[in-house]
Amino acid sequence: MRLSFARPDPSDADVIPVHVLDPDTLDGFLADQTPQVRAWVAANGFAAAKGAALLVPGDHGAPAMALLGIGTPAQRRRGRFVLAQGAARLPAGIYRLESDGGLDLSVEALGWLLAGYRFDRYRAGTGAAGGSAQLVAPDGIDADRIEAIAAGEGLTRDLINTPASDMGPDALEQAARDLAADFGARIEVTQGDALLDGNFPMIHAVGRAAARAPRLIDMHWGNSGPVLALVGKGVCFDTGGLNLKPGGSMGLMKKDMGGAATVLGLARMIMALDLPVQLRVLIPAVENAVSGSAFRPGDILTARNGLTVEINNTDAEGRLVLADALALADEGKPDLIISMATLTGAARVAVGPDLAPFYSTGDAPAAQIAKAGEDVADPVWRMPFHDPYEPMIEPGIADLDNAPAGGFAGSITAALFLRRFVVDTADYVHFDIYGWQPSAAPARPKGGVGQGARAVLDALPGLLSL
Repeated sequence: MRLSFARPDPSDADVIPVHVLDPDTLDGFLADQTPQVRAWVAANGFAAAKGAALLVPGDHGAPAMALLGIGTPAQRRRGRFVLAQGAARLPAGIYRLESDGGLDLSVEALGWLLAGYRFDRYRAGTGAAGGSAQLVAPDGIDADRIEAIAAGEGLTRDLINTPASDMGPDALEQAARDLAADFGARIEVTQGDALLDGNFPMIHAVGRAAARAPRLIDMHWGNSGPVLALVGKGVCFDTGGLNLKPGGSMGLMKKDMGGAATVLGLARMIMALDLPVQLRVLIPAVENAVSGSAFRPGDILTARNGLTVEINNTDAEGRLVLADALALADEGKPDLIISMATLTGAARVAVGPDLAPFYSTGDAPAAQIAKAGEDVADPVWRMPFHDPYEPMIEPGIADLDNAPAGGFAGSITAALFLRRFVVDTADYVHFDIYGWQPSAAPARPKGGVGQGARAVLDALPGLLSL
């Protein structure tokens, strides 16, 4: 799928001008229009409400202009991508903004592109992907950057939306290989029993019961600049293992590789924009399945860094595979490690599906990411690495407990668990994302969605002193 701006010939008379209006500017705009336009607007009840769209015909019936309403400032604060909401109501055509309504056009132009996303791999006769209301890049924006971001988000959505029948560890590896080939990155994969030889025992333990072999995907790109390591949870399907999930909880588990999908989308953005970094992407790709070789409650596993982990719930497997990958990333002493994972239901209870909670070992990186999230309409929320909860992840019989009893602070204890595997890297940031849009919203159809990647991308210059 290509989510890109329209590039018509400058003399193309079919480009439809778009006027962005709010209730306070509507009357002034109409005062400058013909009586016919004023009558048409009144007859259609257009009041510049948030998300309203109206096509205004010319003398011969062809569209002369389009009006998009953005509502009041208070209404706009209650959602994102207001132009995308109106654009979704426009018919096919090429549109050019004649006014901006005081909006951030970089954000709104991205939202317009993302509103064109379609996942139609399994549907026949859907036509060309990318939507029908095409936007000419507004003046003053970095169109190439916005298209790179949209392409990265499109990759993330495609990967999450693909069912596990076609997105197992092998297919996730192929997606990473395809991305590496597109940008000249290097990739190595450790698979199956070779994980034991390579000292990735917990990745092997979690994935060994599945028909499709577990693996660690390791991609490198760039030869100069600060070192950034991205680690994404790639659990391609999570049955819960021997602590089997009930059916109602298993229905969305194709998205349990949403962390891997998000870091691959972010990696695509970084490489497409040719940022001056040395990028490493690590993805432990597994399925948490049930068979005679499945790991068991009560087992004690030894992680790559030597810490022992008591398994008190096989459904808390994401932190296990991430632990080995984080330990490997930490051995390289990068300037920054960022992990992304659909890790805990506790995070959803705390902040719901729209916010991406994150943890940071440093206050300055946290502040930069939080501000970037506001600037690019990618909402994030800092959560605490609360040291007094450390005893909750220490079972006594082993160094760590993968599923502390009691149910309190589940997202925090999971983050504290992961932090134990980052000891030589000064800055570590962990995102506990949802990766799913439960109902359609402007620029975000129901289904897989990236969270946190755009905030990280915007913050990288400050995070890595680029």
